[in-house]
Amino acid sequence: MNTINIKNKLSKFSKNWNPHKIAVVDNMQVLLAKIKGEFVWHKHEYEDELFQVIKGTLYMQFRASSSEAENEGGIKTEVVKEGEIIVVPKGVEHNPTTKNNEEVHVLLFEKLSTAHTGNVKHEKTQTHYPEI
Repeated sequence: MNTINIKNKLSKFSKNWNPHKIAVVDNMQVLLAKIKGEFVWHKHEYEDELFQVIKGTLYMQFRASSSEAENEGGIKTEVVKEGEIIVVPKGVEHNPTTKNNEEVHVLLFEKLSTAHTGNVKHEKTQTHYPEI
């Protein structure tokens, strides 16, 4: 049982879209990530994800429902500011992005079984999260 200093952990890596595991709580992993630009559209069939923005502004894109799709071009975007969280429900296609070349720092809570990009294979897909 040790305290975890998030700022210290963030200083130990620089690569974007490469989450690092900082803790495990029951069957949930706590990850830190630095993100910049656009990720990849994906979904997690059986797991929810929680994103907490530590620094910057996250734009979480969702495939819009049919009624929203007509008004928003098929994509709904939620703006998540520093100090805020967003929960992505299981089965919902999403794509985290940032704007204006901003690097955003996020804390993620997800089940240990959660695949980084769901069933999508992409050059940004990580299959192992280093522990720091």
